[in-house]
Amino acid sequence: MFKHQHPYKPFIPEHATKLIVGTLPPPRFTIGDLKPADVDFCYGSSDGQLWKILDELFQLNLKYETTNEAILQRKQFLISRHIGICDIVESAERDKIDASDLGMQNIVLRDLVGYLKKYPKVDTLLFTGGNSKNGPEYFFRRHLKEYNLKLELVSNEVPRIHQFVIPSKMPASRQEAWESVEKKRIIKTVSLTAPSGAANRAVGSMPLYKQLKQKNPEFNTLDFRMMQYREFF
Repeated sequence: MFKHQHPYKPFIPEHATKLIVGTLPPPRFTIGDLKPADVDFCYGSSDGQLWKILDELFQLNLKYETTNEAILQRKQFLISRHIGICDIVESAERDKIDASDLGMQNIVLRDLVGYLKKYPKVDTLLFTGGNSKNGPEYFFRRHLKEYNLKLELVSNEVPRIHQFVIPSKMPASRQEAWESVEKKRIIKTVSLTAPSGAANRAVGSMPLYKQLKQKNPEFNTLDFRMMQYREFF
């Protein structure tokens, strides 16, 4: 049984307003057996598309290599845009060493709600995948139950949007230290189409993608994701 430990701690800038939430990077990041075009950072897999999408959207001129410069580029972008990354899975076990979400067993989740309380400016969670089994939204729903919270549907169009409310304690003044004020805090969640090649089949079956593809035969699954991600990043 392979212990698939998340190799990175959450990266959350002090003034973050959005968090990117996925599951786990491929196992090679855990064991340190990276490919030359991998970046040793969150979503750094050369097979993934998240940074390629953001690179194109924001004209970042990113490097795709296992260097400190490539890591720094990504961190600087996140800080400048007030975006953090906090994947929901801390660790899992696998019979087969691959990156399949369905292959995860004995899963340990991170306390994402705890991070939300620590970073009070965060108002949006960007899931890199939906509510299919062992996807980030799926796990987050399970995590919310620990706090007796639940997602409320806002929009059922792709990407699906939900929201939930968490109580946020406001600091009392010195004169009224014995009092506490409770303020409702609404967090929006957006279930983006996963930025992985494995999701291409699902993208190809979407009515909107088919419609756009029919209008422009050169339109592809990466274009579809860029169109979707642009609105929320």
